[in-house]
Amino acid sequence: MQTVSTEHPSLTTALHQHIVQAIQSAGGWIGFDRFMALALYTPGLGYYANDSTKFGTLPQSGSDFVTAPELSPLFGQTLAVQVAEALEHTGTHEVWEFGAGSGALALQLLDTLGDAVHRYTIVDVSGSLRARQQTRLAAHQDKVRWLDTLPAQLEGVIVGNEVLDAMPVQLLARHGGAQDGVWHERGVALDENGRFVWADQPTTLRPPVEIEGPHNYLTEIHPQAEAFIHTLGDRLTRGAAFLIDYGFGESEYYHPQRHMGTVMCHRAHQSDDNPLADVGLKDITAHVNFTAIALSAQDQPLPEGMGWSVLGYTTQAHFLINCGLAARIDQQPLAQRVQAAKLIMEHEMGELFKVLALCKGQPWEAIGFVRGDRTHRL
Repeated sequence: MQTVSTEHPSLTTALHQHIVQAIQSAGGWIGFDRFMALALYTPGLGYYANDSTKFGTLPQSGSDFVTAPELSPLFGQTLAVQVAEALEHTGTHEVWEFGAGSGALALQLLDTLGDAVHRYTIVDVSGSLRARQQTRLAAHQDKVRWLDTLPAQLEGVIVGNEVLDAMPVQLLARHGGAQDGVWHERGVALDENGRFVWADQPTTLRPPVEIEGPHNYLTEIHPQAEAFIHTLGDRLTRGAAFLIDYGFGESEYYHPQRHMGTVMCHRAHQSDDNPLADVGLKDITAHVNFTAIALSAQDQPLPEGMGWSVLGYTTQAHFLINCGLAARIDQQPLAQRVQAAKLIMEHEMGELFKVLALCKGQPWEAIGFVRGDRTHRL
């Protein structure tokens, strides 16, 4: 059930009422993807649209979670090796970053890439985050621009770090086993007190694979993330994209044992699995099905030679090591070495986070995937 926090009562109350009105206008039920979009992106109220701190290494700062660029500047400096190679190979001079967060990654890339980048374009729907980015990137103001929407055509190297996981997902719930179970779409309704509650409706939607087992099963599908890849494919004339996020290939994503889905919330560096509580005050995410992302890129109906190619798919650990992170770590003081090591440690970010690379134009053997490529496991 949804609760109203005493920390920011005006924010949670206003967002709560906004979502209540959306549910009532829709006849008493909205899909979880709609609820997630409202909770995260309602202007001025949603989690990514309000002024809360969000990004940081410690909860004492008021932050909710840490991303790789905040964990260590070596992340962006090492990623820049791959971005520089991609810029040179594609003959482009612009970097596009989606969901730039605090601006930490943009600063690391701009400082490292230097004259290889003529323009750095940030596409971010959050006005409050844009203000922070502008302050942080003041030294590069001659190169950086911000856009709310994509132009009809673009070229260059696209970077998305923890972008796909924040895109709304649809929830599918199977009641019963694989043989005679019935699939429902899980959405959000209101109880008699106006609080948010789960509500399932029968649906023709299905996961992309059959899921064995006699048990109930909850999972996600990712139409918005797939549509995002289609839009990029339509508009990118030449260039490459590097998408970094936590997730799995399809066989692992829809494993019979992963029966509770992957939707998680993050607040004050703690996680929980109740997105209906404290809306607007915590992040809501879902793991990425990288197989679906790769297939949506390759299946796009574009003229021959104009479509996406998969350059590689591997763990964040393999990718960063291939790009020279180990040598950079060795040059750091002990405290910085400890932080940077979390980028590649298996029980930290190294294994759960993956990197998927796509390109437009002639593929090449990208440095980030020379060892440990897992494209065959998508």
